[in-house]
Amino acid sequence: MEYAENITNPMPSAGKGVTGSTLKMIAIITMFIDHTAAIVLERMLYFSEFSSVNLFWVYWAMRLIGRLGFPIFCFLLIEGLCHTRNVKKYAGRLFLFALVSEIPFDLGFAGKAFYWQYQNVFFTLFIGLLVLIGFRFVERKVEWNRMVRAVLHLLLLVVGMFAADLLMTDYSGMGVLTIAAMYLCRRSRWLEMGAGCAALTIMSLNEMPAFLTMIPVGMYNGKRGWNLKWIFYIFYPAHILLLYIIAYGMGVGDIMLR
Repeated sequence: MEYAENITNPMPSAGKGVTGSTLKMIAIITMFIDHTAAIVLERMLYFSEFSSVNLFWVYWAMRLIGRLGFPIFCFLLIEGLCHTRNVKKYAGRLFLFALVSEIPFDLGFAGKAFYWQYQNVFFTLFIGLLVLIGFRFVERKVEWNRMVRAVLHLLLLVVGMFAADLLMTDYSGMGVLTIAAMYLCRRSRWLEMGAGCAALTIMSLNEMPAFLTMIPVGMYNGKRGWNLKWIFYIFYPAHILLLYIIAYGMGVGDIMLR
């Protein structure tokens, strides 16, 4: 994700708080835990030699931990949009890695190289970003009255959610709604994260652990920290492919999860 210093929220004093790179690492680690459960442990549960009550509860605990990843990535997406120097390049990178990640994603979650019924989260983030770019265009048309701008915001959101549902992306239309809700509430980090997590919870009560992300994001100090610009882009397809290879090596890789 892009990084930029936050200018819309008050920050903790210098040297205190959580940096953007720390938030990114929290999101990456929780995503890895989630995908380990989804790609490896879930397949193991299909086989009696692996399956057990203990494994089932470990699986669900890891999946619940994984609910923390997506809202943080949404927050970082919005930070990137608000401050990136080149929105077109930013969107282009998301779309490029959406394409790069699709085969590893399909292998990981469907057990085959091409599966058109479920697309990776980069597509959700890309569509969400396009919706936000549309929001910004409308917001800058100060000559339009408030009602016109509100209607256009709603239309953009509906189109984005429809596109995500049509493509069957990870988190689908509710993921786009999460991104939009967070963007519209971005003047307050607590409200921003609360709105996004509420949208996710509408999708599923299993998303309730996402509200815990309000703590680290509320501590965000607007500083970049380590330069991890490319880490998420590369790590996402790489770790999914690695987990599939592990599942395949265990003899459970051909199980279709979707």
